[in-house]
Parts: sequence; structure tokens; C-alpha cells
Amino acid sequence: MRILLLCHAFNSLSQRLYCELAGHGHALSVEYDIADAVAEEAVALFRPDLIIAPYLRRAIPATIWRRHCCLVVHPGIVGDRGPSALDRAIQDGEREWGVTVLQATGEMDAGPVWASAVFPMRLGRKSSIYRHEVSEAATQAVLRAVERFVAGDFVPAPLAQGATAAGSELRPLLRQRERAIDWQRDDSSRVLARLHAADGFPGVADELFGEPCLLFDAWPEDLLRGGPPGAVIAWRETAILRATVDGAVWIGHVRRCTPADSLKLPATEVFAAQLAGVGEAPLAGSPAACWAAPHRTWQDIRYEEADAVGFLHFEFYNGAMSSRQCRRLLAAYHWVRQRPLQVIVLMGGRDHWSNGIHLQQIEAAESPADESWANINAIDDLAEAIIRTDDRLTIAALQGNCAAGGCFLARAADLVWARAGVILNPHYRNMGNLYGSEYWTYLLPARVGAAAAEAIMQQRLPLSAGAGVAAGLLDACLGGDPDAFRIDVARRARELSLAADLPSRLRAKRACRQADELQRPLASYRAAELAEMERNFYGFDPSYHIARHHFVHKTPHSWTPRHLAVHRELGWTPAP
Repeated sequence: MRILLLCHAFNSLSQRLYCELAGHGHALSVEYDIADAVAEEAVALFRPDLIIAPYLRRAIPATIWRRHCCLVVHPGIVGDRGPSALDRAIQDGEREWGVTVLQATGEMDAGPVWASAVFPMRLGRKSSIYRHEVSEAATQAVLRAVERFVAGDFVPAPLAQGATAAGSELRPLLRQRERAIDWQRDDSSRVLARLHAADGFPGVADELFGEPCLLFDAWPEDLLRGGPPGAVIAWRETAILRATVDGAVWIGHVRRCTPADSLKLPATEVFAAQLAGVGEAPLAGSPAACWAAPHRTWQDIRYEEADAVGFLHFEFYNGAMSSRQCRRLLAAYHWVRQRPLQVIVLMGGRDHWSNGIHLQQIEAAESPADESWANINAIDDLAEAIIRTDDRLTIAALQGNCAAGGCFLARAADLVWARAGVILNPHYRNMGNLYGSEYWTYLLPARVGAAAAEAIMQQRLPLSAGAGVAAGLLDACLGGDPDAFRIDVARRARELSLAADLPSRLRAKRACRQADELQRPLASYRAAELAEMERNFYGFDPSYHIARHHFVHKTPHSWTPRHLAVHRELGWTPAP
């Protein structure tokens, strides 16, 4: 079928559904929901058999839904209605939640139900639950709804017949007054629930050091406590620790509530001056003790070891890696290399493995060009260290999504295993035709061939984990359940560490690296890539800086990129 995805933005769920539907053989086009006239034009051009709306912030116009079947993906159980479905479920402590695929009608979230799926809720941030449980449930429900639509004999159930939410009433947008934290009364669990429910967007409106701001990226703390509730009692790297009535919680990112400070940035960077009188709370002990803290606390780099296999976790917010984070991770990697290990597994974070350089911190820098240069060199240093590791087997285990330079940082490892459901964006061009580095010109053609490498870098479309394996970019696609994935990775890594052919495998790896170096030194790949990047950062073409500015400030879209809106390509005609 021809399926039009109508969405506010091509977010993680939209990309997941795009990949899944394309994998089932459907012809797809995407249109951003900019205005009624734009959506109407897209429908007229593409002539879709079906319209799916994975992520909208307003109703589909009647001129479309009256003439076409439009399936809306709602992140709530059957009967839930309203724009803050997932936020309310997290804040209210729901134990089970779900996704409903319903047909657009004149009443918000009240159309007949085509499919639904439920899942147990866990304690976690909204952004994390959205990328995992919601995305999995939405994929199941949408594919089921599409099958029913194709069959042609399914009659969707009116909402009232299957409603489970009390009264099926439309619940309004969750406002900041309902999200507010009372630091003098709310315990840590309540504080975390409110911060988790607002993570990603819109954050919780509050004050720090007397300044109004929005709070994001909360983490529990088991041991550290003290000070009056609401007070900042410690800091560590990018996060600050704030006292509650029964303990404390970490706040990783904040955004000042002023037009001039609209970026979401690490809390310790935003309030660096005010933290001068607040004590640091570093993870104590040796590197092994620091990176393997036994209790719940905020920790962006964590290490664990079992059966001659080392697992290096790096949980960087939204997968962005600043210059300092790259240098710290490189130091941790060098330390891990000193351990008596056969295999090193780079685990990344639960939600993201890596999305490359930290665009928000670059945008906030005094010289974005200089910080871009520092950041790309820092991540290149890390990639080079992984590539030059010739005495161990290295594995990148992608639990979460991966994009841009993060994809090629992962490819620097000997093996790349991804969880089914992970979405890859192995290209840079969406960021103002950025050329990219991380040794991609060395790593990618060697894996997929020169022609395929060029196609991957130019097409700018997401890849599922399965498609990544088929393309040669990945080595394996493992089970989709996050916990099962981690268990499977540990089992496979242990088997590799005990394999009889490991010594010969490492000898072959060293020989290959030496042959590659003789043919063309690794340094020359980096120099050529950085020459292009220097033009991106310092040259006459400001495309990168403009694209970065619009990305980090979330500028509303004024048009849909042509690689997504194929119906707008000149000369495009739909198949008969």
C-alpha cells in the first residue's frame, strides 16, 4: 500500500514505524503537520491508501479524515483521551499502560479502535518509556491495524465498547501547576515521579538558587542526604544533588526560563558560579570502585566485569557526547584496557548508544566553531583508541538508538550488535551537510563497499537494526527486550572470550590493522575528514551552524525535507 505518515516531527516513534512499515513492503512518504493546506496538498499528491499519524500535536483536519482512513497512534490505554496521556500515567503511578490505534473523527481521541497493546509500567523517565515500551506497543498495534485494514473486513470497535479509563472523558493538558514539586512535603519517590513525567518535554518549572528554571534528567540517590529540603547539597560532573524530605535526588539538566537561555544544558554548567560554595561528591575509591558503585546514584560512566569480559556503560543524556565526556570516557577506556580481559563490550546507555557530538553545548559555547572543533577531535581520539585496540576483541552493544558520529564510533569496534527495535541514522547531512569524521571514511567502505557507503551517507533515512545487518553496517540483531538483550550480549561475549580460536582471531586482527596502515595510515583518514569538517565549522558556508541552531532551539518546521516527502519530488507520480 501507499501509506502517508502525517506527523509533527520525524521523532523516534515515527522513525521506528517508518522502518517497520517499509520492511513490510509498503511505499511510504512523510509530511510534517505544518498547516491544513499543506497536509491536504500532501494527500492530493501522494494519494495514499492509508494515513497514519504517529505523533501529532493537533487534530487532523476534517477535509482529510472524512475522505481517508486516518489512524492516530495514542500513547494511552483504550479509553484514555487527552494530550498528556503518558505524562499522567507516570505521575499518577499507573502500573499498566498501553497504546491505542484509533481512527480520526471529529472528537479528539474518541474514534473507533483498530488495535491496542498494553505493557507493565516501570519506574523511568517519560523519554525512556516512550522509546522502549511505547514504541514496542505502538509497533505491535500499528502493524495489527494495518493488517486489518488490508484484509478489508475488520470493523473497528466504537470507543465506548472497549473503554477502560474512567468515563472516557477528555483529560486536559497537564499544566505546570499540576507538575509542581513541594520540596517541603514531597518525598523522593513523588519528586522523581513528577520529574520523570515531564522529562524530555516540558520539564518541571521550579527554582534553583533563586532563579526560575525547568528541571530534567532526574536520578535516585540511595546514600547521600542532608540539608533542608529543596537545597542543593552536592554536585558531581554535570549533575546536582537536591535534598528532599526523606533523602535526595539528582538533577542532570536544566533550562533557565528566559528567552536568552532557552537551551537545556548540564545543571553544573548552567549554575557553575552558584556551585562554588557547594561541595563536590565524587565517586570514591579506585577507578574500579568509582565506575562500579553498588548503590543507586547518578553515574554517567559505569563499569562491570565478569568472566574476563569488561562492560563499559556510558549513559549520556540524549546520547550527546561533549568534549569533556569524550575525554572522560577515553580515560575510562584506557583504564579498562589495563584489566586482564579478553573482550571489552561498549554498552552505551539504555536509551541511546551515542548520537555523536554535543550540539547543545556547542551552541552555548562562546565560539561554537571552536567547540565543534574540540568536540570532534575528542570523539575522534576515542574512536582511534578503539580502532587501535589490537590485543582484545571489542564489541559495541547497541541497547538504544544511535545516530551520526555515534554510529561510526560504534563501528570502530570489531563487532556491532544491536537490539531489535534500535533505530540507526548513520549519516550527517541533516545537520547542514556536515561531512562527518569518527574515521567513517576508513570504517564504512571497508564494511559495505564504496558504493553502498556513499548511498548510506547520502540517503538520510533511518535504518532498523535488521536493515543495518542486511546492509553490512551491523554484525547481529539480537532480541528486542532490553533485559534479554543485555543477558544475551553477556553470554555471547563470554563465549567469545572462551573460544579456542580467539588467539588466532586476534592475530588476524593485528595483521589486518598493520596491512591497512601500510596501505594508508589511519592519520591520513582523520586529516582528510577534519579538513572537510574545518570548512563546515569555519568556512564561508554557514549551513551547519544554521541547522544546529534550528535543531537545538526546536524551531518549528516550515517545510518537510524532500528525502521524507517523496510525493513532492519533481516528476513524482504514484504507482497505479
